[in-house]
Amino acid sequence: MLEHATRILAIRHGETAWNTESRIQGHTDIPLNDTGLWQAARVAQALHGEPLQAVYSSDLQRARATAEAIAQAQRLNLRLETGLRERHFGHLEGLTRDEIALRWPEQTRRWLARDPAFGPDGGETLQAFYDRCVGTLAQLARRHPGECIAVVAHGGVLDCFYRAANRIALDAPRAWKVGNATINRLLYSPEGFTLVGWADDQHLGGSLDESSDGAVRAA
Repeated sequence: MLEHATRILAIRHGETAWNTESRIQGHTDIPLNDTGLWQAARVAQALHGEPLQAVYSSDLQRARATAEAIAQAQRLNLRLETGLRERHFGHLEGLTRDEIALRWPEQTRRWLARDPAFGPDGGETLQAFYDRCVGTLAQLARRHPGECIAVVAHGGVLDCFYRAANRIALDAPRAWKVGNATINRLLYSPEGFTLVGWADDQHLGGSLDESSDGAVRAA
């Protein structure tokens, strides 16, 4: 029943220096830059009228700082969830796609082909990452039937949410935006996730998207 569905506002963190340099962030704990701090304030303002019952966030500081702005505006306590972290990219973190392609062409091929079984050395496979973040979102949604929650995470995480809501295969190319500090709306019911709205950036006047399929701004 729709009246018991959980409304989810899924938000990507604000911009970081590594976003602008197209460097893989993964689990590396990079802070927001000045633009990202401005974006966090803007998204908090945009959500001021939303009847949120909870604000959840990845524990990485770029997501946490964005979520703290939202939680403070809503006078809610922020709840941190490690299951909302970006994909762990292992030894590829800190590098650009061009640097990775030069050093590890075969890994680059499998990465860009979105091979669900591929995981960088020391990192996660795409399938394990998808299962982790979508499973975490489902657990959070089940805590709040009939309520509205905000979930602040990363570009790769939101890509998985979009695929789950639209039943899109992991190895399908990405043709949708995942911009910094954009607002994305989903519903969760026992039947699964449903997409309501995506990539709302009106509060930002447009935003920087991460590159499709390479995830090189990697949340």
